[in-house]
Amino acid sequence: MTGLRRVLVANRGEIAVRIIRACHAADIEAVAVYSDADENARWVQMADDAVHIGRSAAQKSYLDPDALLKAARFTDVDAVHPGYGFLSESAAFARAIIEADLVFIGPPPAVLEQMGDKAAARRAAEAADIPVVPGSGPITDPAEAPRVALEIGFPLLLKAAAGGGGRGIRPVRDTEELLDVLPGARAEARSAFGDATIYLERAVPNARHVEVQVLADEHRNVVHLFERDCSVQRRRQKLLEEAPAPALRETTRQAITSAAVRLAEHVGYRNAGTVEFLVDSDENFYFIEMNARVQVEHPITEAISGVDVVAEQLRIAGGAPLALDQDSIECRGVAIELRINAEDPERAFTPTPGDITALHLPGGPGVRVDTGISQGDRISPFYDSLIAKLICWGTDRQQAYARARQALAEFHVEGVASTVALHRRLTSNAELGDGPVHTMWLEQVLADD
Repeated sequence: MTGLRRVLVANRGEIAVRIIRACHAADIEAVAVYSDADENARWVQMADDAVHIGRSAAQKSYLDPDALLKAARFTDVDAVHPGYGFLSESAAFARAIIEADLVFIGPPPAVLEQMGDKAAARRAAEAADIPVVPGSGPITDPAEAPRVALEIGFPLLLKAAAGGGGRGIRPVRDTEELLDVLPGARAEARSAFGDATIYLERAVPNARHVEVQVLADEHRNVVHLFERDCSVQRRRQKLLEEAPAPALRETTRQAITSAAVRLAEHVGYRNAGTVEFLVDSDENFYFIEMNARVQVEHPITEAISGVDVVAEQLRIAGGAPLALDQDSIECRGVAIELRINAEDPERAFTPTPGDITALHLPGGPGVRVDTGISQGDRISPFYDSLIAKLICWGTDRQQAYARARQALAEFHVEGVASTVALHRRLTSNAELGDGPVHTMWLEQVLADD
């Protein structure tokens, strides 16, 4: 039992579909929200009730906390699930939900504040005896940046303190480049996150991006669901993820998952979250941030662990203890997730909004497709370009990648350009198949084309 009766899904697209399905499986009513652009969307049709919350622009709908709170009150829900993106990591939104005597399906507002401030998150990791990449505290005075940079040592990454999801990050090789990009970086941080504060972090060459899925309840139970490798990225946006991380020594695996659990315990975490690390060529690992929400790539963790992450979110939010302990969780096989986006890789991944005139989705053993799109729907220019997530599981990497290649051969979309062809190339790439690769690997592959 979850203890919840009716949940407002404060999001859109495939994650809204995913949450509604989890609610229905738990015998919970689900209420959808929609903007002008999404009036006839799949999740709206699936939900038990649906509320219009504003215009197509996200700022006038999915990013409007007042509209979402009004919808929650109007539909008599007892909880709100924010999904990922939009307001999912907003401490102010979480606090407003709680003050309205509703349950926020996520971590406490104080944890959102702490983990949302990247400098504060670094301090928390250090206090939990977790290694962090050498770097600075928050820098509010731009004049201080060159001095601090020289103390840390180049090359560096300039990061927005309030950033996340790969946004607000700029590489810098020397003081001249730092001074050149600093004004734009601060302006971008202020525009994207409402906070111009930046900090500096030493760049780790040839690093892998490895993250650990954790679950924590209000009864102080914390478990991990193993790790994912998210190193196949373009401009720090993930395109392909794999679980568990390939070719990771067992001692490193145990150390990195233990560190993630330790951080969750240290900050009083609750619900689902992901602790992200950089892993260098010697398998030294460094904390970089914690995503205090369900992540886009959670299905591959579900595939290897057999744990329904969203169902556990609902249980935890309803006050129930976790339905599992660490000893009962086993890692079985290998899973990869491919993000099928409406983007044109031949034109620098330019988004290609438009009508989906044909859509044929693959199937078969070990194949799962998460999508909020149907044939005839429109990829809107107002939101991200995700068409679907293709998840393929196998007993080993060879089978998982073979199933992915077959699924991609069956995947057919017309009306917009997509990343399907790119993923066909990637899943046949011998270097990736041998694994592992680092976070700049895809950039190098694309540059060689």
